[in-house]
Amino acid sequence: MEWLAARQAELLPVPYFHVVFTLPAAIAEIAYQNKAAVYTVLFKAVAATLRTIAADPKHLGAEIGIVAVLHTWGQNLHHHPHLHCVVPGGGLSLKPAPAEAGGTRWIACRPGFFLPVRVLSRLFRRLFLEDLQAAFDASDLSFFGDLAELAQKAAFARRLAEVRRGEWVVYAKPPFGGPEQVLAYLGRYTHRVAISNSRLVSLTDDSIAFRWKDYRHHDKAKVMTLAAFEFIRRFLLHTLPDGFHRIRHYGFLANGHRAEKLALCRKLLTLATSAKPSQTVRQPREKAGIVLNSCPCCGGTMIELGPLPRSMPCHPSVWHDSS
Repeated sequence: MEWLAARQAELLPVPYFHVVFTLPAAIAEIAYQNKAAVYTVLFKAVAATLRTIAADPKHLGAEIGIVAVLHTWGQNLHHHPHLHCVVPGGGLSLKPAPAEAGGTRWIACRPGFFLPVRVLSRLFRRLFLEDLQAAFDASDLSFFGDLAELAQKAAFARRLAEVRRGEWVVYAKPPFGGPEQVLAYLGRYTHRVAISNSRLVSLTDDSIAFRWKDYRHHDKAKVMTLAAFEFIRRFLLHTLPDGFHRIRHYGFLANGHRAEKLALCRKLLTLATSAKPSQTVRQPREKAGIVLNSCPCCGGTMIELGPLPRSMPCHPSVWHDSS
């Protein structure tokens, strides 16, 4: 609860985005045998990807803040490492601004849009594979069992060449509705384990049954029954090395300067809000005597019900949150 209260005090009055980076199955196999090394590479590559693309003036041109949470499981408890990133919708400008703004300003994302996922995917793939190759060259990776041949330089190079040709999944979820939803998400997901008690259906001496969603078949809810030994084996796939931090902060949310940078963000957001033009300024058509809230057909007064929702893409996403 203390951790959650601290996160609540850090929330900014801006939209928040949720971006998920997933490792391909061929890399997940390597990660399982080298958890500390590969998960560290995953954190590093994801943070560098988000910060690099956000800093590019073609996209945002700002320093962003990131809360990254490692999950290693899917709904069926198989090994499925992926990184959830919660990111405020904007950041601190990288170019100088007027002195009254402290030499910088707040740059907001476009409504409902954070960064292009295809661009993120390509850079993530390149940075991750470069760092994984560096770990191999430094003898930081070990291989055994079915992966023993990857200890050979040529075999490892072939594995990386194979995954380099494929698309890597980066999924941008719809933005959170507000800071309250961000806090609710952090409370549910940051400190959870591979399966919650609420999903357990039955337990016998020999088997365990639990509920899961089959994302390959339209999110259909199913019940899976596993032998007790297999259930325990799958659950233990997700233990982390001693001392490994599965929640990390980057950018203006990094531990070293978080309080200072958040204070600057709030100051700049206040300046940006006060600088907005008054909402009572009459529009050109109103100045011309045209009443905008009258029905053009019957002359009656129209009532504002709310904004139209953004249209959703007609094709379903290829990625699902399996946590």
